[in-house]
Amino acid sequence: MKAAAKAGIRSAGTRQAGRAEIKAAPGRKTAGTARNAAGPADAVEAPLSLTEKAYAALEERIVTLQLPPGTAVSEASLSAMLGIGRTPIREALQRLARERLVVIVPQRGIFVSEINLKSQLRLLEVRRELERLMARCASRRANETELKRFGEIARELVQAAQTTDDTLFMRLDREFNLLTANAARNEFLANSMSLIQALSRRFWYMHYQQVGGLAETARLHAEVAEAIAQQDADRAALASDNLLDYMEKFTRATLDVSN
Repeated sequence: MKAAAKAGIRSAGTRQAGRAEIKAAPGRKTAGTARNAAGPADAVEAPLSLTEKAYAALEERIVTLQLPPGTAVSEASLSAMLGIGRTPIREALQRLARERLVVIVPQRGIFVSEINLKSQLRLLEVRRELERLMARCASRRANETELKRFGEIARELVQAAQTTDDTLFMRLDREFNLLTANAARNEFLANSMSLIQALSRRFWYMHYQQVGGLAETARLHAEVAEAIAQQDADRAALASDNLLDYMEKFTRATLDVSN
């Protein structure tokens, strides 16, 4: 299984070679600009700090395998890559370490974490319960601006499903996660979800071409987003369970392919 997993890493890494840097769509305000997941409904969004910009850029590169598992990185090299000072880079790396996307080894350096196939199933047990609760909370607590954006994301996810555009899907998936965390108005729930979402997204991105399922994954996400937009908490919870049922099947299929 290890050999297959490594082959998958090399294959995914090759897919990323030469891909242009992913940037936020111009003119779009994303949920990533909201810092306080439990803030008031009418809170004014603040611009991202340098640390937040560094984190978002590095998280995206790790999740989309532009920085493959096992890659050695340094504050200096990442600072030069992003054009951001070393202090924000250091703070971003500390957050990435808490989320298990990088491993900081004393006297050796900093490495992008490896992907453990079987631990993904244990992660999904936790993700199922948290995402169901988050979908319910967001349905009940989202403000009008957030509800409108959920509806837009649902339509854009359908577009991603129809065009099998993985770049569009990954952007929308991250924005959807952040928007849901913000709309749920529960900082403890948001903090718990932040520890597993990026790991889940990276696992999916690494294996979806082997197993298939971009269109179905995008469609199921769209159903959750649409239910939240309609403020239907029960439907949002059911859609979340349907998504996690699919992700569990996806993960088990990945294990079968790797064996």
